[in-house]
Amino acid sequence: MKDITLKLLSELMKNSKRSDRELAAKLGVSQATVSRMRAKLEKDRIINEYTLIPDFYKLGFEIMALTFFKLKKDLSEEEIAKIRKFADEFLKKNPFAVVMAVQGSGLGYDNIVVSLHENYDAFLRFSKATKQVPLAELIDIQSFLVSLSAKHYQPFTLSAVANYLLTMKEKT
Repeated sequence: MKDITLKLLSELMKNSKRSDRELAAKLGVSQATVSRMRAKLEKDRIINEYTLIPDFYKLGFEIMALTFFKLKKDLSEEEIAKIRKFADEFLKKNPFAVVMAVQGSGLGYDNIVVSLHENYDAFLRFSKATKQVPLAELIDIQSFLVSLSAKHYQPFTLSAVANYLLTMKEKT
């Protein structure tokens, strides 16, 4: 990735609501150049969405949960599609703030769900619901709960990733 494109991406990760004019001034290029680069990043799906990161606690969430799952067997693409369909339908009727659900590996688990909860009771309802997912055949489930009212060492931010990308680019 070109240096100027990486700098643009980093600036957008820090604050995506800045105008192309502001970004152009910051990067020392024309506004048209920024607009073209941004359009290419969107077309290539390097930029998937523009969003903000709120203070989840101020929105009424007390807990962020990292829930680790161990499945009895690997799932086929067809089984994964059925689980996704079930989850989409289930969440329409029983909303939970699921931020991410992915396969992976580590700590003896092969899936993780990151979710936000208003309180511990809401987390318990979520935990009970996850055990009812058809086809999943869970062997083990463990959660790590983060209090969103606590003072965090490093709060969730994409600015940290943006700074890392620029630092790594400078080293190469």
